[in-house]
Amino acid sequence: MRDEAAALISWYDRHARVMPWRCPPHSGARPDPYRIWLSEVMLQQTTVAAVRAYFLRFTERWPTVTALAQAQDAAVMAEWAGLGYYARARNLLKCARAVAQDHAGQFPQSYEGLLTLPGIGPYTAAAVAAIAFDQPATVVDGNVERVMARLFNVQTPLPQAKPELTALASSLTPTDRPGDYAQAVMDLGATICTPRNPACGLCPLRPFCAAQAAGTQADLPRKSPKPEKPTRQGTLWLARHPDGRWLVEQRGPKGLLGGMLGFPGTGWDKSTGAPPVIANWQDMGKVRHTFTHFHADMTVLAATTEAPPDHGMFQAINPDDLPTLMRKAYDLASSTLLPR
Repeated sequence: MRDEAAALISWYDRHARVMPWRCPPHSGARPDPYRIWLSEVMLQQTTVAAVRAYFLRFTERWPTVTALAQAQDAAVMAEWAGLGYYARARNLLKCARAVAQDHAGQFPQSYEGLLTLPGIGPYTAAAVAAIAFDQPATVVDGNVERVMARLFNVQTPLPQAKPELTALASSLTPTDRPGDYAQAVMDLGATICTPRNPACGLCPLRPFCAAQAAGTQADLPRKSPKPEKPTRQGTLWLARHPDGRWLVEQRGPKGLLGGMLGFPGTGWDKSTGAPPVIANWQDMGKVRHTFTHFHADMTVLAATTEAPPDHGMFQAINPDDLPTLMRKAYDLASSTLLPR
């Protein structure tokens, strides 16, 4: 084991973050592959603070991968509402069902075997292999890239530097306790080697850090400028029945917010269409929501009506089950349509 890895694992033994999906170092317990996989999928492009409550609800409702595989799509999508990047939830179900049907409810233990599962890419496969099965797989996320860029003073900007940073991370991955090492690097990036104002004085890798020695740590990793996100204009129609039900529709399984419950709309997802029902529509104003590749500026039109819709159906909804864009529109419209 290289000195850098040994120093980092020693630090992790004392300072490991407490997570509901983790087993503390030297506890003697083995991590549950299902919980590790679920947490890694949830944590993609989402903070630990945001994921905790979702993870606990999911694992209470579906404590095993087999239980999740048997869940209704709509129930899983409703529990996922608010976490964003809804393709992750659809892939979650595909993967759980593949594990249940093709692997007798047991996750493959190797990196290569995990890659055969739907929705699992190189990062997730490496994370599950290392953390759940203690395989010497190299786990590289944004935290790890930042640590490697500073440790080796890599000046190549991201994303061009990804192959170089992955190779450097691989050179440090030990065969002894690779799961703890993978979590240690991520913890270091999240708590010490942070994007701004890294706490170099507390860092166990300071004696080895080329960027700290050169005084460049605050400038790394360098990043190529991102192209500006385009803005799409659109409309959402929120129709409320006098009995309190709302006009909603189930979105198709693919594309933006696939499989989710939402209000009829047009424009933001490149669709075209007319109001779903004849009504006295009132302009409530606009809401903005940012997706991965674009901003959506949505005009919210609302009405109370008993007219039968051309598409969609009136039904009772729990606003907490709506994706964030739809919840923003609901909050805006309900302030006027709901009785005070």
